[in-house]
Amino acid sequence: MGAKPKARGLGGSYEYLLPWLGEGLLVSNGDRWARSRRLLTPAFHFDILRPYVDIYNEASDLLLDKMASDVKKGRSFELFGNISMCTLDIILRCAFSYENDCQVKGETHPYVVAVNELSETLLHRTRIPLLHPDFIFYLTSEGRRFRRNCNFVHSVTEEIIAKRKQTLKEKKFQPKPRYLDFLDILLSARDETGQGLSDAEIRDEADTFLFEGHDTTASGITWTLFALAGHPHFQAKVKGEIDDVSKGRKCKDIQWEDLPKLQYLTQCIKEGMRLHSPVPFIQRRLKKEIEMPDCTLPGGALVTLHLYNLHHNPHVWTDPDTYDPERFNPDTVRELDTYSFIPFSAGSRNCIGQHFAMNEEKVVIARILQRYTLALDPKHTVQKKFSAVLRSEHGIHVTITPREDTATDNQ
Repeated sequence: MGAKPKARGLGGSYEYLLPWLGEGLLVSNGDRWARSRRLLTPAFHFDILRPYVDIYNEASDLLLDKMASDVKKGRSFELFGNISMCTLDIILRCAFSYENDCQVKGETHPYVVAVNELSETLLHRTRIPLLHPDFIFYLTSEGRRFRRNCNFVHSVTEEIIAKRKQTLKEKKFQPKPRYLDFLDILLSARDETGQGLSDAEIRDEADTFLFEGHDTTASGITWTLFALAGHPHFQAKVKGEIDDVSKGRKCKDIQWEDLPKLQYLTQCIKEGMRLHSPVPFIQRRLKKEIEMPDCTLPGGALVTLHLYNLHHNPHVWTDPDTYDPERFNPDTVRELDTYSFIPFSAGSRNCIGQHFAMNEEKVVIARILQRYTLALDPKHTVQKKFSAVLRSEHGIHVTITPREDTATDNQ
Protein backbone atom coordinates (compact mmCIF):
# COMPACT_ATOMS: atom_id res chain seq x y z
CA MET A 1 0.00 0.00 0.00
CA GLY A 2 2.98 2.31 0.57
CA ALA A 3 3.45 4.97 3.20
CA LYS A 4 0.38 6.77 4.50
CA PRO A 5 0.67 10.47 3.61
CA LYS A 6 1.04 13.12 6.27
CA ALA A 7 -2.17 15.01 6.97
CA ARG A 8 -2.31 17.97 4.60
CA GLY A 9 -5.07 20.30 3.46
CA LEU A 10 -7.48 22.33 5.58
CA GLY A 11 -7.46 21.03 9.14
CA GLY A 12 -4.33 18.93 8.74
CA SER A 13 -1.68 20.01 11.24
CA TYR A 14 1.21 19.45 8.84
CA GLU A 15 -0.27 21.91 6.35
CA TYR A 16 0.58 24.84 8.60
CA LEU A 17 4.25 23.80 8.71
CA LEU A 18 4.69 24.38 4.97
CA PRO A 19 5.70 28.07 5.13
CA TRP A 20 8.37 27.16 7.68
CA LEU A 21 9.63 23.69 6.71
CA GLY A 22 8.46 23.48 3.10
CA GLU A 23 8.40 20.06 1.48
CA GLY A 24 10.94 18.50 3.85
CA LEU A 25 10.67 14.89 5.00
CA LEU A 26 8.29 15.74 7.85
CA VAL A 27 5.68 17.33 5.60
CA SER A 28 6.15 15.99 2.05
CA ASN A 29 4.14 13.17 0.49
CA GLY A 30 4.21 10.81 -2.47
CA ASP A 31 7.15 10.68 -4.88
CA ARG A 32 8.73 13.80 -3.35
CA TRP A 33 8.88 12.15 0.07
CA ALA A 34 10.10 8.78 -1.29
CA ARG A 35 12.96 10.40 -3.25
CA SER A 36 14.05 12.55 -0.29
CA ARG A 37 13.91 9.63 2.12
CA ARG A 38 16.06 7.55 -0.23
CA LEU A 39 18.62 10.34 -0.69
CA LEU A 40 18.86 11.22 3.02
CA THR A 41 19.04 7.72 4.49
CA PRO A 42 22.88 7.60 4.11
CA ALA A 43 23.09 10.65 6.43
CA PHE A 44 22.10 8.40 9.33
CA HIS A 45 24.42 5.47 8.67
CA PHE A 46 26.43 4.37 11.70
CA ASP A 47 29.69 5.50 10.09
CA ILE A 48 28.26 9.03 9.80
CA LEU A 49 26.84 9.02 13.33
CA ARG A 50 30.04 7.80 15.00
CA PRO A 51 31.99 11.14 15.01
CA TYR A 52 28.96 12.97 16.41
CA VAL A 53 29.64 11.42 19.83
CA ASP A 54 32.51 13.90 20.25
CA ILE A 55 30.09 16.76 19.63
CA TYR A 56 27.59 15.38 22.16
CA ASN A 57 30.37 15.37 24.76
CA GLU A 58 31.61 18.87 23.91
CA ALA A 59 28.09 20.33 24.15
CA SER A 60 27.54 18.42 27.40
CA ASP A 61 30.68 20.04 28.84
CA LEU A 62 29.12 23.48 28.31
CA LEU A 63 25.89 22.32 29.94
CA LEU A 64 27.80 20.92 32.93
CA ASP A 65 29.57 24.26 33.34
CA LYS A 66 26.18 25.98 33.57
CA MET A 67 25.05 23.43 36.14
CA ALA A 68 28.23 24.02 38.18
CA SER A 69 27.48 27.74 38.23
CA ASP A 70 24.03 27.12 39.71
CA VAL A 71 25.49 24.75 42.29
CA LYS A 72 27.85 27.50 43.48
CA LYS A 73 24.94 29.92 43.71
CA GLY A 74 22.92 27.42 45.73
CA ARG A 75 19.87 27.48 43.50
CA SER A 76 17.84 24.87 41.66
CA PHE A 77 18.52 24.17 37.98
CA GLU A 78 15.87 24.54 35.28
CA LEU A 79 16.18 21.55 32.98
CA PHE A 80 13.95 22.21 29.97
CA GLY A 81 15.37 25.52 28.77
CA ASN A 82 18.99 24.55 29.35
CA ILE A 83 18.66 21.10 27.79
CA SER A 84 16.94 22.68 24.77
CA MET A 85 19.90 25.00 24.27
CA CYS A 86 22.28 22.04 24.52
CA THR A 87 20.40 19.99 21.91
CA LEU A 88 20.18 23.03 19.60
CA ASP A 89 23.93 23.47 19.94
CA ILE A 90 24.40 19.80 19.06
CA ILE A 91 22.12 19.86 16.04
CA LEU A 92 23.77 23.00 14.64
CA ARG A 93 27.20 21.40 14.93
CA CYS A 94 26.16 18.02 13.54
CA ALA A 95 23.97 19.37 10.76
CA PHE A 96 26.10 22.28 9.59
CA SER A 97 29.43 22.15 11.51
CA TYR A 98 28.12 25.49 12.77
CA GLU A 99 29.27 26.68 16.18
CA ASN A 100 27.69 29.62 17.96
CA ASP A 101 26.92 30.80 21.45
CA CYS A 102 23.34 29.54 21.81
CA GLN A 103 24.11 27.81 25.13
CA VAL A 104 25.55 31.05 26.48
CA LYS A 105 22.79 33.34 25.21
CA GLY A 106 20.11 30.80 26.07
CA GLU A 107 16.54 31.69 25.18
CA THR A 108 17.57 35.22 24.19
CA HIS A 109 19.33 33.85 21.10
CA PRO A 110 17.38 35.26 18.10
CA TYR A 111 17.12 31.91 16.32
CA VAL A 112 15.80 30.26 19.48
CA VAL A 113 13.29 33.06 20.02
CA ALA A 114 12.04 32.71 16.44
CA VAL A 115 11.67 28.91 16.64
CA ASN A 116 9.82 29.10 19.96
CA GLU A 117 7.43 31.71 18.58
CA LEU A 118 6.83 29.65 15.42
CA SER A 119 6.00 26.57 17.50
CA GLU A 120 3.63 28.46 19.79
CA THR A 121 1.87 30.11 16.84
CA LEU A 122 1.40 26.79 15.06
CA LEU A 123 -0.17 25.25 18.17
CA HIS A 124 -2.50 28.21 18.63
CA ARG A 125 -3.53 28.19 14.97
CA THR A 126 -4.47 24.50 14.95
CA ARG A 127 -6.78 25.11 17.92
CA ILE A 128 -8.63 28.08 16.35
CA PRO A 129 -10.64 27.00 13.25
CA LEU A 130 -11.15 30.62 12.24
CA LEU A 131 -7.36 30.89 11.71
CA HIS A 132 -7.11 27.80 9.48
CA PRO A 133 -7.64 29.64 6.15
CA ASP A 134 -4.44 31.40 5.08
CA PHE A 135 -6.21 34.56 3.90
CA ILE A 136 -7.52 35.15 7.43
CA PHE A 137 -4.46 34.01 9.37
CA TYR A 138 -2.01 36.26 7.52
CA LEU A 139 -4.22 39.31 8.10
CA THR A 140 -3.71 38.96 11.85
CA SER A 141 -0.74 40.34 13.79
CA GLU A 142 0.07 36.73 14.77
CA GLY A 143 0.14 35.68 11.12
CA ARG A 144 2.39 38.58 10.15
CA ARG A 145 4.80 37.72 12.98
CA PHE A 146 4.76 34.08 11.86
CA ARG A 147 5.78 35.14 8.35
CA ARG A 148 8.60 37.35 9.69
CA ASN A 149 9.92 34.50 11.83
CA CYS A 150 9.79 32.11 8.85
CA ASN A 151 11.79 34.58 6.79
CA PHE A 152 14.35 34.94 9.57
CA VAL A 153 14.97 31.21 10.14
CA HIS A 154 15.16 30.72 6.37
CA SER A 155 17.79 33.46 6.14
CA VAL A 156 19.90 31.75 8.82
CA THR A 157 19.80 28.42 7.00
CA GLU A 158 20.40 29.99 3.59
CA GLU A 159 23.43 31.88 4.87
CA ILE A 160 24.99 28.69 6.26
CA ILE A 161 24.31 26.80 3.02
CA ALA A 162 25.71 29.63 0.88
CA LYS A 163 28.92 29.75 2.92
CA ARG A 164 29.42 26.00 2.59
CA LYS A 165 28.85 26.11 -1.16
CA GLN A 166 31.38 28.92 -1.50
CA THR A 167 33.90 26.96 0.53
CA LEU A 168 33.44 23.90 -1.68
CA LYS A 169 33.68 26.02 -4.80
CA GLU A 170 36.95 27.61 -3.70
CA LYS A 171 38.20 24.27 -2.33
CA LYS A 172 39.24 25.87 0.93
CA PHE A 173 39.62 22.86 3.19
CA GLN A 174 39.89 23.12 6.96
CA PRO A 175 43.35 22.47 8.41
CA LYS A 176 42.14 19.32 10.18
CA PRO A 177 39.85 16.61 8.77
CA ARG A 178 36.21 17.38 9.46
CA TYR A 179 33.48 14.83 10.05
CA LEU A 180 30.86 14.43 7.32
CA ASP A 181 27.83 16.46 8.39
CA PHE A 182 24.19 16.55 7.30
CA LEU A 183 24.81 19.47 4.96
CA ASP A 184 27.56 17.52 3.20
CA ILE A 185 25.06 14.75 2.54
CA LEU A 186 22.44 17.19 1.26
CA LEU A 187 24.86 18.87 -1.13
CA SER A 188 26.31 15.65 -2.51
CA ALA A 189 23.15 13.47 -2.69
CA ARG A 190 22.23 12.22 -6.18
CA ASP A 191 19.31 10.09 -7.30
CA GLU A 192 19.42 7.29 -9.88
CA THR A 193 19.30 9.86 -12.72
CA GLY A 194 22.23 11.81 -11.29
CA GLN A 195 19.97 14.65 -10.19
CA GLY A 196 20.76 16.32 -6.85
CA LEU A 197 18.56 18.31 -4.51
CA SER A 198 17.55 21.82 -5.54
CA ASP A 199 18.46 24.83 -3.37
CA ALA A 200 14.87 24.95 -2.09
CA GLU A 201 14.91 21.23 -1.25
CA ILE A 202 18.22 21.56 0.60
CA ARG A 203 16.84 24.42 2.67
CA ASP A 204 13.61 22.56 3.43
CA GLU A 205 15.46 19.48 4.66
CA ALA A 206 17.91 21.55 6.68
CA ASP A 207 15.11 23.51 8.36
CA THR A 208 13.24 20.26 9.05
CA PHE A 209 16.28 18.61 10.60
CA LEU A 210 16.86 21.61 12.87
CA PHE A 211 13.24 21.62 14.04
CA GLU A 212 12.82 17.87 14.52
CA GLY A 213 16.32 17.30 15.82
CA HIS A 214 16.43 19.62 18.80
CA ASP A 215 13.00 20.08 20.41
CA THR A 216 11.96 16.42 20.50
CA THR A 217 15.34 15.26 21.76
CA ALA A 218 15.33 17.95 24.45
CA SER A 219 11.92 16.68 25.57
CA GLY A 220 13.15 13.08 25.75
CA ILE A 221 16.24 13.99 27.78
CA THR A 222 14.44 16.36 30.14
CA TRP A 223 11.53 14.08 31.01
CA THR A 224 13.88 11.13 31.57
CA LEU A 225 15.99 13.23 33.96
CA PHE A 226 12.77 14.35 35.67
CA ALA A 227 11.74 10.71 36.14
CA LEU A 228 15.16 9.69 37.48
CA ALA A 229 15.24 12.68 39.83
CA GLY A 230 11.98 11.43 41.30
CA HIS A 231 13.18 7.82 41.59
CA PRO A 232 16.57 7.78 43.36
CA HIS A 233 16.86 3.96 43.27
CA PHE A 234 16.65 3.89 39.46
CA GLN A 235 19.03 6.85 39.24
CA ALA A 236 21.56 5.01 41.43
CA LYS A 237 21.38 1.96 39.21
CA VAL A 238 22.01 4.07 36.10
CA LYS A 239 24.97 5.76 37.78
CA GLY A 240 26.45 2.39 38.65
CA GLU A 241 26.21 1.29 35.03
CA ILE A 242 27.80 4.52 33.77
CA ASP A 243 30.62 4.24 36.31
CA ASP A 244 31.31 0.64 35.29
CA VAL A 245 31.47 1.58 31.60
CA SER A 246 33.95 4.43 32.17
CA LYS A 247 35.89 2.81 35.02
CA GLY A 248 39.65 3.37 34.96
CA ARG A 249 39.53 6.13 32.35
CA LYS A 250 40.89 9.61 33.02
CA CYS A 251 38.65 11.14 30.37
CA LYS A 252 35.00 11.03 31.39
CA ASP A 253 33.70 11.41 27.83
CA ILE A 254 31.20 8.78 26.73
CA GLN A 255 32.65 6.96 23.73
CA TRP A 256 30.97 5.36 20.73
CA GLU A 257 31.84 1.89 22.01
CA ASP A 258 30.12 2.70 25.33
CA LEU A 259 26.67 3.28 23.84
CA PRO A 260 25.53 -0.37 23.45
CA LYS A 261 26.85 -1.11 26.96
CA LEU A 262 24.49 1.44 28.55
CA GLN A 263 21.60 -1.02 28.53
CA TYR A 264 19.87 0.03 31.74
CA LEU A 265 20.12 3.71 30.79
CA THR A 266 18.46 2.77 27.50
CA GLN A 267 15.62 1.12 29.43
CA CYS A 268 15.22 4.28 31.52
CA ILE A 269 15.11 6.50 28.41
CA LYS A 270 12.51 4.29 26.73
CA GLU A 271 10.35 4.26 29.85
CA GLY A 272 10.75 8.04 30.02
CA MET A 273 9.51 8.33 26.43
CA ARG A 274 6.60 6.00 27.20
CA LEU A 275 5.46 7.89 30.29
CA HIS A 276 6.20 11.34 28.82
CA SER A 277 5.84 10.91 25.04
CA PRO A 278 8.04 13.62 23.41
CA VAL A 279 5.67 13.67 20.42
CA PRO A 280 2.18 13.26 21.92
CA PHE A 281 0.36 12.71 18.62
CA ILE A 282 0.88 12.29 14.88
CA GLN A 283 -1.54 12.59 11.97
CA ARG A 284 -2.01 10.62 8.76
CA ARG A 285 -4.46 10.75 5.88
CA LEU A 286 -5.69 7.30 4.86
CA LYS A 287 -4.89 6.20 1.32
CA LYS A 288 -7.71 3.67 1.31
CA GLU A 289 -10.63 2.40 3.37
CA ILE A 290 -9.75 0.52 6.57
CA GLU A 291 -12.06 -1.95 8.32
CA MET A 292 -12.14 -1.54 12.10
CA PRO A 293 -13.92 -3.87 14.60
CA ASP A 294 -16.77 -1.40 15.16
CA CYS A 295 -16.63 0.84 12.10
CA THR A 296 -15.09 1.51 8.71
CA LEU A 297 -12.68 4.41 8.20
CA PRO A 298 -13.13 5.87 4.71
CA GLY A 299 -10.24 6.54 2.38
CA GLY A 300 -9.06 10.13 2.61
CA ALA A 301 -10.01 10.39 6.29
CA LEU A 302 -7.79 12.45 8.57
CA VAL A 303 -6.62 10.23 11.44
CA THR A 304 -4.96 11.48 14.61
CA LEU A 305 -2.91 8.86 16.43
CA HIS A 306 -2.52 9.75 20.11
CA LEU A 307 0.82 8.21 21.05
CA TYR A 308 0.53 9.54 24.59
CA ASN A 309 -2.78 7.70 25.07
CA LEU A 310 -1.36 4.53 23.51
CA HIS A 311 1.61 4.62 25.88
CA HIS A 312 -0.79 4.99 28.85
CA ASN A 313 -3.35 2.39 27.73
CA PRO A 314 -4.07 0.11 30.75
CA HIS A 315 -4.97 -2.72 28.37
CA VAL A 316 -1.41 -2.60 27.04
CA TRP A 317 0.60 -1.37 30.03
CA THR A 318 0.15 -2.54 33.62
CA ASP A 319 -0.04 0.40 36.03
CA PRO A 320 0.66 2.79 33.11
CA ASP A 321 1.20 5.95 35.20
CA THR A 322 4.11 4.40 37.12
CA TYR A 323 7.71 4.88 35.98
CA ASP A 324 9.24 1.40 35.73
CA PRO A 325 12.29 0.86 33.44
CA GLU A 326 11.96 -2.91 33.94
CA ARG A 327 9.18 -2.83 31.35
CA PHE A 328 11.95 -2.60 28.77
CA ASN A 329 14.31 -5.31 29.97
CA PRO A 330 15.12 -7.74 27.12
CA ASP A 331 12.81 -10.50 28.37
CA THR A 332 9.79 -8.21 28.72
CA VAL A 333 10.36 -6.41 25.42
CA ARG A 334 10.08 -9.68 23.50
CA GLU A 335 6.51 -10.03 24.75
CA LEU A 336 5.41 -6.54 23.68
CA ASP A 337 3.35 -5.97 20.57
CA THR A 338 5.39 -4.23 17.86
CA TYR A 339 3.09 -1.20 17.89
CA SER A 340 2.57 -0.83 21.64
CA PHE A 341 5.54 1.54 21.94
CA ILE A 342 6.18 3.90 19.02
CA PRO A 343 7.81 7.14 20.24
CA PHE A 344 9.44 7.57 16.82
CA SER A 345 6.28 6.57 14.93
CA ALA A 346 6.42 3.29 12.98
CA GLY A 347 6.40 1.84 9.48
CA SER A 348 8.00 3.42 6.44
CA ARG A 349 7.41 6.95 7.76
CA ASN A 350 9.11 6.40 11.09
CA CYS A 351 11.68 8.94 12.32
CA ILE A 352 14.77 8.77 10.11
CA GLY A 353 16.90 10.23 12.90
CA GLN A 354 15.93 7.96 15.79
CA HIS A 355 19.42 6.44 16.20
CA PHE A 356 20.93 9.93 16.20
CA ALA A 357 18.44 10.97 18.89
CA MET A 358 18.94 7.91 21.10
CA ASN A 359 22.73 8.22 20.95
CA GLU A 360 22.52 11.90 21.88
CA GLU A 361 20.15 11.24 24.78
CA LYS A 362 22.41 8.52 26.19
CA VAL A 363 25.52 10.73 26.10
CA VAL A 364 23.94 13.87 27.58
CA ILE A 365 22.14 12.01 30.38
CA ALA A 366 25.20 9.88 31.17
CA ARG A 367 27.49 12.91 31.38
CA ILE A 368 25.10 14.66 33.78
CA LEU A 369 24.70 11.64 36.05
CA GLN A 370 28.45 11.03 36.04
CA ARG A 371 28.89 14.28 37.92
CA TYR A 372 25.64 15.06 39.71
CA THR A 373 22.84 13.58 41.78
CA LEU A 374 19.46 15.05 40.82
CA ALA A 375 16.42 15.49 43.03
CA LEU A 376 13.10 17.20 42.34
CA ASP A 377 12.75 20.72 43.67
CA PRO A 378 9.91 20.47 46.25
CA LYS A 379 9.09 24.16 45.74
CA HIS A 380 8.33 23.72 42.04
CA THR A 381 5.23 22.10 40.54
CA VAL A 382 5.68 20.42 37.17
CA GLN A 383 2.73 20.72 34.80
CA LYS A 384 2.73 19.04 31.38
CA LYS A 385 2.10 21.21 28.35
CA PHE A 386 0.76 19.30 25.35
CA SER A 387 1.67 20.66 21.93
CA ALA A 388 3.62 19.37 18.93
CA VAL A 389 6.27 18.44 21.51
CA LEU A 390 5.53 17.59 25.15
CA ARG A 391 6.90 20.39 27.30
CA SER A 392 6.40 21.70 30.83
CA GLU A 393 4.22 24.75 31.46
CA HIS A 394 6.71 26.41 33.81
CA GLY A 395 9.86 24.39 33.23
CA ILE A 396 11.28 21.57 35.36
CA HIS A 397 13.42 22.49 38.35
CA VAL A 398 15.77 20.06 40.08
CA THR A 399 18.34 20.35 42.84
CA ILE A 400 21.79 19.18 41.78
CA THR A 401 24.44 17.86 44.15
CA PRO A 402 28.00 17.05 43.03
CA ARG A 403 28.81 13.37 43.51
CA GLU A 404 31.57 12.93 46.05
CA ASP A 405 33.08 10.01 44.16
CA THR A 406 33.48 12.01 40.93
CA ALA A 407 33.59 15.66 41.98
CA THR A 408 37.38 15.77 42.21
CA ASP A 409 37.88 14.12 38.82
CA ASN A 410 35.59 16.57 37.06
CA GLN A 411 36.74 19.91 38.41
